[in-house]
Amino acid sequence: MTLSTSATADHIYAHGLRNQWHAVVPSRFVAPGGMRKVTALGEQWLLFRRSDGTLAMLADRCPHRGAPLSLGKHLGDRVACWYHGVEVETDGTVSSVPGLPGCNLEGKKLVTSLPVREVSGAVLAWFGDEEHPEPGELTLPDPLTDPEVDAFLCYAEWNVPWRFAMENLLDPMHGAFLHHESHTMFEGDTTAKFRIRETDRGYFFEKTDQRGVNFDWVELCRTGADWVDLSIPYPPSAGPGGPFGIVGMACPVDEGRTGVFFWRYRRVEGWQRDSWRFLYKTLIEQRHWDVLEQDRVMLEAMPADADQHENLYQHDLGVVRLRRLYRTAAEAQSA
Repeated sequence: MTLSTSATADHIYAHGLRNQWHAVVPSRFVAPGGMRKVTALGEQWLLFRRSDGTLAMLADRCPHRGAPLSLGKHLGDRVACWYHGVEVETDGTVSSVPGLPGCNLEGKKLVTSLPVREVSGAVLAWFGDEEHPEPGELTLPDPLTDPEVDAFLCYAEWNVPWRFAMENLLDPMHGAFLHHESHTMFEGDTTAKFRIRETDRGYFFEKTDQRGVNFDWVELCRTGADWVDLSIPYPPSAGPGGPFGIVGMACPVDEGRTGVFFWRYRRVEGWQRDSWRFLYKTLIEQRHWDVLEQDRVMLEAMPADADQHENLYQHDLGVVRLRRLYRTAAEAQSA
């Protein structure tokens, strides 16, 4: 099993773009010597971690009769299917067929194995189609590689299409209304003008008449993975340090469910880093969860065809641009 090049544009648009990296789950979901069944881009997968910490991602399908490998037994460097004992290595090669030693399945790579990387507490996988199995280049988000930036990963699963989650991030104006009672987005105007500003990796969608007050800008970055960067000012009660930033990603689980990743970060060093980490875990983290819950409740309440019956205005330019970009990519991948 692999992601098929015969999928329609509508299927790809609903289940997620191929030939790029996607965050799948937090690394902590798979302990050393453990396995975990996951769904991503509408397909079933098995995350398998060796005792030395090395991670692999296999199609959750035994090449013999199609039984889920996730029900099998972890054998250290391979998994044994529970149904008939067929053993599969982490690169997808069948190493043993206990019921018929020497069987012609042995030695063949019959299970799809995806390239994986672990980045700042998250598992990223390359979802290539049949024509692009080898991983493409990945440039990681700057705040996740800068040693002077400290970040906490927040992960949740929402019952929404992945596009809705991404569109929410490309819609800064909702901060002044949906999150008006939050600890960071209570200030600033509730009217604004926006513009799109191109970059070499995507585009900014930003207010032209306000900066550094509320959720005033967001940048979509396409660097092998799709992610957004945004900044929201912190009140003095959040302690010393630079502005509060978020790196966000959304992984399509299936057509109606999305895994959302939010790295909350801040540029801090020395004693300020210690203060930030203490305040975050004891005070700020729950407030951030409260804001995310507002997003979840709103997005899950929206009908599945919400984007088919709209009356848009100037504030929606970032969303319209995103939709065109993703629709064009889906059509190109299905061609």
